[in-house]
Amino acid sequence: MPAVAANWWNQRRGFGWGGERAPGNWTRGCSSVRFLRTQCKSWEPGWLETGRRTRTGPARTPFATSRGPGLASGRGPRGLAERVGRKPTSLSRAQVLAVARTGVATASWTETLVASYVWGQGDIGYGAHRLGEILRPAPGEALLAQAIALLATDGAVAGYRGLRGAIAGLGPAFFTKFLYFAGGAVVDVPGPRLLILDQRIARVLRAYTTRLGEGAGLEEPAKLAAWLWTDGGWTPHRYDVYLRWAHGATGQLAGSTHWPLAPDLLELALFSGAWTP
Repeated sequence: MPAVAANWWNQRRGFGWGGERAPGNWTRGCSSVRFLRTQCKSWEPGWLETGRRTRTGPARTPFATSRGPGLASGRGPRGLAERVGRKPTSLSRAQVLAVARTGVATASWTETLVASYVWGQGDIGYGAHRLGEILRPAPGEALLAQAIALLATDGAVAGYRGLRGAIAGLGPAFFTKFLYFAGGAVVDVPGPRLLILDQRIARVLRAYTTRLGEGAGLEEPAKLAAWLWTDGGWTPHRYDVYLRWAHGATGQLAGSTHWPLAPDLLELALFSGAWTP
């Protein structure tokens, strides 16, 4: 089953990257484009810079700073530490990107990890405890720096490989958030733009793969899709497949609809359910 699955997935014509034709009617994304326009007002290149866009929708991601050990202990970003208090506040993509740019200037990445983790976790209560466990080991900063060095020289998949299993408790759902923001701050990263891959995105791709398998007449397409797109622990190869698909799909949508040429906006659409491949 694994060999058959890998062969089918990697050679499947028309999946939507590497110059291959996309299956079905990609222009059905137009309705989702209209939906997202009502949710996200800025569609110009550099929408990330406006500070109005977050992964969970038009509003900023809420979080309770009083529960964040990385913030309250002084290990978090300086601009966020000032927010510590009893009342929840919010955090945008642009703010986390600003922290990552400071990381580039200071060659220090723990603050970017904290900011990206808080942004991704939101106001979920157990997030603070998990973040504390991740921050506890001393070598964390060196491991983050090594991953960024790989990212800067060899690109997204190399950075992913450098962090996979490197820090206890930090899985790909959250270290791809860190890499996404770090990659937006590091100048001239080779290869495709880094994107976030988490359980929700993987489940969208699993459902899509199931539909492809059904259309191809494969036996047990759901089992095949579940093997390819698990809920976590994705290999560097699987992350590379995801990046190639997302960038290819973005290019095809931009060429056939009014979709902007922004792969991270496609990731947001998949995450929010605004668009289904």
